[in-house]
Amino acid sequence: MKKALNAYGQTSVEMAVDVASPHRLVTMLFEGAIKAVAMAKVHLEAGNIAEKGAATSKAIAIVDDGLRLSLDKTQGGDLAENLDALYEYISSQLLQANLRNDAAMFDEVQGLLSGLKQSWEAIDPAAQAARVNEAPRQAQADAVLSYGRA
Repeated sequence: MKKALNAYGQTSVEMAVDVASPHRLVTMLFEGAIKAVAMAKVHLEAGNIAEKGAATSKAIAIVDDGLRLSLDKTQGGDLAENLDALYEYISSQLLQANLRNDAAMFDEVQGLLSGLKQSWEAIDPAAQAARVNEAPRQAQADAVLSYGRA
């Protein structure tokens, strides 16, 4: 049963990746890294050293091979360079957290990744377009609701 659920989950993720926008793909990388760090901490607290190491390695791979490689340093300028340095710091902290069995370091990384994810979601082009398209409809609805009021 577990094998079937894992296969279903993998297929579901693959389908989501196939139809995701580039912006959504980066969001998915953040989500995966955040989940892997959370699992590393859970395994640390449970004393599951091998699983902690595997989860930490997964988080590092997502940061290094996903987030860092997705940076366009020619177009991104200083922002891309700063993000690259931050991702390098995150990977280093994850490695140290794993080696030292340091829950606080996992928490720090979790906070950094969560903040980056929130910032990334705030600049989602699709969400911005929806807000722009919603504004005239909301203004029209407000006008209808306020009709006849002083």
